[in-house]
Amino acid sequence: MDRIEEKLSILADAAKYDVSCSSSGGKRKNNGGIGDASSSGICHSYTEDGRCVSLLKILLTNHCIYDCAFCVSRRSNDIKRAAFTVEEVVDLTMNFYRRNYIEGLFLSSGIFKNADYTMERLLRIVKKLRTEHRFNGYIHLKTIPGASEELLQEAGMYADRMSINLEIPTEKGLKLVAPEKNHDSVRKPLAFIQNQITHLKTESKLIRHKPLFVPAGQSTQMVIGATPESDWEILSTSNDFYKNYHLKRVYYSGYIPIQNDNNLLPQIGTQPPLIRENRLYQADWLMRFYGFDVDEIVDAANPQLDMVIDPKLSWALRNPALFPMDINKADFASIIRVPGIGRQSARKIVQARKFGKLHAYQIQQMGIAYNRAKYFIVCADSQIVLGTIPMETVRQQIIQQSIASKKYFNSPQLSLFS
Repeated sequence: MDRIEEKLSILADAAKYDVSCSSSGGKRKNNGGIGDASSSGICHSYTEDGRCVSLLKILLTNHCIYDCAFCVSRRSNDIKRAAFTVEEVVDLTMNFYRRNYIEGLFLSSGIFKNADYTMERLLRIVKKLRTEHRFNGYIHLKTIPGASEELLQEAGMYADRMSINLEIPTEKGLKLVAPEKNHDSVRKPLAFIQNQITHLKTESKLIRHKPLFVPAGQSTQMVIGATPESDWEILSTSNDFYKNYHLKRVYYSGYIPIQNDNNLLPQIGTQPPLIRENRLYQADWLMRFYGFDVDEIVDAANPQLDMVIDPKLSWALRNPALFPMDINKADFASIIRVPGIGRQSARKIVQARKFGKLHAYQIQQMGIAYNRAKYFIVCADSQIVLGTIPMETVRQQIIQQSIASKKYFNSPQLSLFS
């Protein structure tokens, strides 16, 4: 038992560098077995920096045949090595679930021997959980680059989500720190699984009971800050993968310095770029849900995101000709581009104005960040017209308001009843 605990300590710690562990989107229901991956059966728990902790998140092994400079499990790194057996992972998952420690499994692995050898063991784990233990909880399975299509096809019948790490945003950057790898080994399995998903959706029109195949879709992850790509290059890569492979998510993992003498990498002592990571997630959200193109957020002339203000506000300040926007006339697609107004608030505005013109006090009651939005909108009773206030002044006023708000909420004298 002590040996299992030691393995768990090593391989759970090694798995923390993989952030693509969202457990959303599962539709696998409980039909008399154990667990439930439907929306009511998954309990999300997130760390302060946004990482999901509701899953048993482990590597099958941290042995690896590759020597990627940015990876703690690279073959040249002098670390403790361990490997679970198939039965050990199955037993751990079932025991942790029965104790209500977890809601599912996130399983990845270093690559030992070769891709098929590793993928075959991952497949055996998820197959045993589903068929022998009737486990219906959420399973996120990492695809091993270079694994055969036959293994991927079968694994997709048991996993809720599959993902494969792109590692570095560009091929050029990847060759700098992981010359043994290439993006093509990621694109091929993503394309194969997406084609299978599409094929099964087409067949579902003819077959009443079609089998589940990766029902929560695919995702990928990029390490940010290990190589010198601009935010424009990073987001352009994300946009390409969203369009071509219909990914559910692209995850951005700020490079965490590890003991490494590679002079191409940021060295020990530097902090992972968490602010940049956050800005990339905000920009990604704008592309996925707010109708923004990459070149509206960043472009070749301005390739980096603003670290002081969020991407939507930055875009609005660069496009003063589009404002002020008449909140009583603008369409939904335009309203959601206003800083401080989200999709849900925009829907409320569109619905509410059917019954009369909206005034400022009504807008404030709809849950928008009015102190930010007020510079960019016109209500029925608006007095301020954008253009009379320089954009740089608007920027500074919003920044000062944000700073004042943070000071207030971080005040040690602020009680629950303040």
